[in-house]
Amino acid sequence: MSDSHGKAAPGVDTAAVRERLVEAREAAATQIDALGRDIEAIVAANALTAVDDEHDPEGSSTAFERAHTAALLDQARERLAALDDALERLGQGAYGRCEGCGEPIAPERLAILPAAAFCIRCAEARGR
Repeated sequence: MSDSHGKAAPGVDTAAVRERLVEAREAAATQIDALGRDIEAIVAANALTAVDDEHDPEGSSTAFERAHTAALLDQARERLAALDDALERLGQGAYGRCEGCGEPIAPERLAILPAAAFCIRCAEARGR
């Protein structure tokens, strides 16, 4: 590990990064709300019908739709947690530094994944 932990990566525009993270966080929270409503609607629709998955051609597609929506909801929750972590790192002055090796995370990576906590090398080593 490097002794550079705890220091923001060079060239980090804190205000711009905070704005971008907050916007992404709001979008993730909105998506979580919408997906939650979608799951509630799927469950409510199933409760109104007598579902016999074995003989009902809609049964399997409804199960798939529910599983797919639940997976999207889990991903959105993970993204929200990652954005919260990134905002915390920003507040601590550690944003833009890899949590694995302490080196700066490439600006191109942060542009694509603003909540990235690991550089590409460390992310690949972790299997992410």
